[in-house]
Amino acid sequence: MATKSQDITAIIKERIKEFSTSLTISDIGTVIEVGDGIARIYGLSGAKYNELVQFANGATGLVLNLEEESVSAVILGDYTQIKEGDEVRCTGKVIEIPVGDALIGRVLNPLGEPLDGKGPMKTDKRRPVERIAPNVVMRMPVDMPVHTGIKAIDSMIPIGRGQRELIIGDRSTGKSAIVIDTILAQKGGDLTCIYVAIGQKASKVAQVIATLEKYGAMEHTIIVSANASDSASLQYLAPYSGCAIGEEFMETGRHALVIYDDLYKHAWAYRQISLLLRRPPGREAYPGDIFYLHSRLLERAAKLAGGGSLSALPIVETQAGDVSAYIPTNVISITDGQIYLETDLFNTGIRPAMNVGLSVSRVGGAAQTKAMRKVAAKLRMELAQYRELAAFAQFGTADLDKTTKAQLERGQRITEVLKQPQYVPMALEKEVIILYAVINGYLDDIPVAKITDFETKFLKFMETAHPEIGERISKEKELTAETEEALKLAILEFKQTYFSDKGGN
Repeated sequence: MATKSQDITAIIKERIKEFSTSLTISDIGTVIEVGDGIARIYGLSGAKYNELVQFANGATGLVLNLEEESVSAVILGDYTQIKEGDEVRCTGKVIEIPVGDALIGRVLNPLGEPLDGKGPMKTDKRRPVERIAPNVVMRMPVDMPVHTGIKAIDSMIPIGRGQRELIIGDRSTGKSAIVIDTILAQKGGDLTCIYVAIGQKASKVAQVIATLEKYGAMEHTIIVSANASDSASLQYLAPYSGCAIGEEFMETGRHALVIYDDLYKHAWAYRQISLLLRRPPGREAYPGDIFYLHSRLLERAAKLAGGGSLSALPIVETQAGDVSAYIPTNVISITDGQIYLETDLFNTGIRPAMNVGLSVSRVGGAAQTKAMRKVAAKLRMELAQYRELAAFAQFGTADLDKTTKAQLERGQRITEVLKQPQYVPMALEKEVIILYAVINGYLDDIPVAKITDFETKFLKFMETAHPEIGERISKEKELTAETEEALKLAILEFKQTYFSDKGGN
């Protein structure tokens, strides 16, 4: 009997030892004002900037203002069900988004929720939407090209892996067309593309998706969409979400390209949020930290010492060509160069409508292959001289000397060769072959009106009669003396057949 009571005592003592009280402390506040997607909350003294808070109806909010007695949060999702007096709790979490290979080919919103009806994202990995950019020690020089498939860009304004190249221009000048062609050019490559649509019409986003599906590019593309009908808070989060998805590829030693279309609308969304949060307005009613809004985003693009890279192609829409406006100048100063598209050039049929004088890549030839660098070295100079001479020669060419006339003639042919239709990105070897031909005067005797016809037939001829030249350029990424000699003979061979066919016709 004594043994039994001893056993019970031992068990009770053991239980007392194991007993522990788990105390959960939760910071609770009360909604004192709600409207336009913003909630002011009394209490929540422990809330942190960018922390997620939970409302009584299950909605979440993002803390953006920390005041003496209250905090202000933007409500993510439907705010119509939230009312004054509702309870709000701190979660202790920052906003995160699902990342990884499972997202490839998917369309999602900035919170990581699918928009394509293909079910939930099958990934356990999540990353914070906001994070500090890699420091200088972690970065490597930008020396690998992002092949866009657009002759004018790959030759004169090269984009490197880890670079931030701004695409700027008025409405309907072909900004989105450039990035879509760049996405199409990555088919079969090692570059994953993330297209972030900020404040775009739902019909435009649907059109982009349809185009990418048509050309088989969704196999390496992720689309993050915050449409014009979505709240300003979702439009504000969209580029950071896209960047976080890209960082996952970069930090696992792979390459990603993120496109922000466009950052002007992103700045508008942030201005709207800031004014509703009663932050003091500055120039053009933007808040004082508008520069930091984009710098902390674009600085996250880098080429890491580990071998991975994240390249950024931000788009900014200008009003009446004004590149000196507040947001354009901010973004120009953050990026490593810009591609400036001009309405006048677009209207005269030059597509892409790139102004070579105002466009620049601060990485330069370091991001080009040796083959492209060799043919492109003279191209920019020739084109700049042609533009200058064309301005003087517009009053009449009768008094011009033979050399000037020859320069004008070649400039016209270079301009024709650099024209490129949409959705037809070109392989590196084809770009090198046709640019070599035009720069070295092999097209000087072809009428300007026939240049496009000549180019199409010549590239077809090179593909069928001399595929080894293209294969060598593609493999070696260099234009060796031997390859150059073979290319010269092939050009002359084709020109003979081209002129004889013309004579026969």
